[in-house]
Amino acid sequence: MPEGPPPPPTVQKLRIRYAKRGRLRFTSHRDIQRAFERALRRARVPMAYSAGFTPHPKVSWAGAAPTGVASEAEYVEIGVTRALVPAELAAALDGSLPPDLDILEVVEAATPNLMERLEASVWEIRLPGVLPEEAEGAVTAFLAAGEVPVERMTKNGVRSFDARAAVVAIAADAAGGGVSAGEGVGGEGDGQADRPCAILRLVVRHLTPAVRPDDVLTGLGRVAGLVPPVPPQVTRLAQGPLRVGSEAAAASVSVEALSDPLDPDRAAAGPTTER
Repeated sequence: MPEGPPPPPTVQKLRIRYAKRGRLRFTSHRDIQRAFERALRRARVPMAYSAGFTPHPKVSWAGAAPTGVASEAEYVEIGVTRALVPAELAAALDGSLPPDLDILEVVEAATPNLMERLEASVWEIRLPGVLPEEAEGAVTAFLAAGEVPVERMTKNGVRSFDARAAVVAIAADAAGGGVSAGEGVGGEGDGQADRPCAILRLVVRHLTPAVRPDDVLTGLGRVAGLVPPVPPQVTRLAQGPLRVGSEAAAASVSVEALSDPLDPDRAAAGPTTER
């Protein structure tokens, strides 16, 4: 152990829900981590540090979205050496982060095991150039399949797994008004409003190995030949536990299929800031 006094203890843990929007969807998770570390320093957050020869701030990341994907529901937990007001931390940290990396809510961590509550995600996939009826036919074929094997290159080589097993519900619709913040590269749309655009919405369980939206698209191509002519625009709308007896909620393929993973902390810790 190095000489000198031990680091100050952690007196409070806080859980942060943040959004990754616009062009920052193309930022890697490691770069997101660096941006948060710089913002924590700028906001003068009294971070708790680990002991040992290489102390590091106590920051725990949960279920980060893949690079190239926007999200309205990313989570991180921090430990601090002085009790903070969640609303004040939310404002200070949001002001220190770059545009399109936005703090949505901060709560005091009053319950354990946030990661275990992130059972599933609700995704929206916009498919410019794909007719809604074409997407609907592919969804029908996907749901009718007993399994949909797909392959993905991992750090350990090519891995094969069943994309169908993780999908709780999936539906197709036509693009219309009021789409999510993930629309377009910068939230501004793709500049071709007259082009057909189907929207897929799906509820996907977090399994091992993880099934990602691009795996589901690969599966749709395998069972129905659906191949988008341009890259899709993907947004995670929510993460959380599937609602108990959620068959009807999941069938609607909306954020209502999931419970808010911060509800237990919110109830125990009192008012929070939400933007």
